[in-house]
Amino acid sequence: MTPLALLNGHLLDPAAGVDAPKDLLLQDGRVAEIASPGKLKHANGASAPIETLDASGLIVAPGLIDLHVHLREPGQAYKETIATGTAAAAAGGFTAICAMPNTTPVNDSPEITRWMQSPDRGARVRVFPIAAATRASKGEALNDYAALKAAGAVAVTDDGRPILKDSIMRESLAAAARAGLAVIQHAEDTRLTQGASMNLGPVSFRLGLRGMPPEAESQLVDRDIRLVSELRETHPQLSPHLHVAHLSTSAALAAVRQARRNGLRVTCEVAPHHFLLTEEHVGLYNTHAKMNPPLRSEQDRDALIEGILSGVVDSIATDHAPHAQHEKEVEFELAPNGITGLETALGLALRWLHAEWKLPLGRVLSLLSAQPAALLNLKGRGTLTLGSYADVVVFDPKSEWTFHASASRSKAKNTPFDGWPMQGAVRWTIAEGRVAFASNS
Repeated sequence: MTPLALLNGHLLDPAAGVDAPKDLLLQDGRVAEIASPGKLKHANGASAPIETLDASGLIVAPGLIDLHVHLREPGQAYKETIATGTAAAAAGGFTAICAMPNTTPVNDSPEITRWMQSPDRGARVRVFPIAAATRASKGEALNDYAALKAAGAVAVTDDGRPILKDSIMRESLAAAARAGLAVIQHAEDTRLTQGASMNLGPVSFRLGLRGMPPEAESQLVDRDIRLVSELRETHPQLSPHLHVAHLSTSAALAAVRQARRNGLRVTCEVAPHHFLLTEEHVGLYNTHAKMNPPLRSEQDRDALIEGILSGVVDSIATDHAPHAQHEKEVEFELAPNGITGLETALGLALRWLHAEWKLPLGRVLSLLSAQPAALLNLKGRGTLTLGSYADVVVFDPKSEWTFHASASRSKAKNTPFDGWPMQGAVRWTIAEGRVAFASNS
């Protein structure tokens, strides 16, 4: 691999506390040298060839990490493949993505976990599989967490199929703690949401659609936090880690905040569509505004924004959920849940969290890199210190651009953000020392 020097850029590495002009030398997939502009020792006068990129006027930051992505392989390649999903990730500045297990078959084995990481999949960035917590994600019997971790799984979840039985969730939290893994819960009491297709509220009433009550999320979060607390009391040697996926309600956020005050290891992520959109965006049955959890009330949306600004929210994750065009072009109640998000997350976060709501740029980047890496113990990622993985995103923080779904690298175009203004165009994404994306401009 030819060494790569990033010259004249402004290094912003929240985890390392660096916010200054720096040159970087990337070699053998790692950060080999960091120096003031023009002072790289191994680049000046080197006999071996070195590729250079001029990052003048640009931010050089740790590559983004997405904790919640659906890549659809194996089994649903007509929606997305690992190759196309990771191409979209690279275009959005992501150098590592965590793939959910609701594939066909469900990723509940070391064999599928390894298959997803094979070079034959053509991934442009690093894929970290998250394995199913229970066999076939049926919520009845646990998988072998130690074997899954040895195969490369970084967490366990039955995402899309919440673990409803108290006994199974308690066993999962304990077994995952012994294996050193987090349990990621899709917090939805499906006994309260059967037949529902959007948030319960005035919009669902007006449209004649059955709604999901916010209590379906918050009550399950309360239950899970109670189980974590009980485990800590009965098994003090364990440190169970509960991570709430795509949190969407003010009540669930309040529960997470209180759990942390009580010393419990409870974390959460929020998706851009939940901190930007509300149930009103469903409009006249717009299936590109249908997801699970659904778009919530304005009160919930505002609570999520406050949670991000105050530091309660640990990570921004996209819940990238690609679908074929014909699957979304049906009646609202029949359409599948989910939207794409890998190519819009950074642009939306910079446009709204940073420019509009004045969250410091370093805090925005930390929510998208350092903090996700810490949540799942992805060592050597989320930072650009010496010896860390050469995962880098280079972007122009002042550039304004418009996202066009038709130009997406993903197979899918199901997004409510088509035509939205964005900020911070990605110029290069470098994954483990290789250029995974380069803009045409």
